[in-house]
Amino acid sequence: MNQAIFHFLNGLAGQNLFFDRMVTFFATEFPYLLIVGIFVFLLMHKDKKKGARDLFVVIVSAGVAWFVAKLIKHFYPEPRPSAILGTHVLFAPDDNQSFPSGHATFFSALPSALYFYHKKIAFWYAIGALLIGLSRVVGGIHWPIDILVGYILGGLIGAGVYYSYKHYL
Repeated sequence: MNQAIFHFLNGLAGQNLFFDRMVTFFATEFPYLLIVGIFVFLLMHKDKKKGARDLFVVIVSAGVAWFVAKLIKHFYPEPRPSAILGTHVLFAPDDNQSFPSGHATFFSALPSALYFYHKKIAFWYAIGALLIGLSRVVGGIHWPIDILVGYILGGLIGAGVYYSYKHYL
């Protein structure tokens, strides 16, 4: 099933130059816009103390998520689809390990942590995380399971950091 979904989504690549450029944008450049956006939003918070708290929880959640994803990749190396199959690869990956997706983990931790403070913004960041994850499968560098596990892991980490902060600080 993982391969079938991958082949379907990756089969969309290479059909249209505009579409390929959009996929590449969402996979490689859009994430930076989300990061800048969250900093601007939280730094412009009306209540500076709450804004600092929110920013702290979001940054810690994302950082822990990124670290955990890298740690799992180190101990559970899984090759990227392009190393196994003949795929359309629209952009170069950051490394050779596929599982779990560091981008999916990182960008799902953001809305997960944000949800407790700013539900509307969290919704839009969750949409952003979906676009990033899908584009990384369409772009040929991740299996769907890499993205799914990244979403789950990031969501759990974001919620865990929020509850830890609330309980201990």
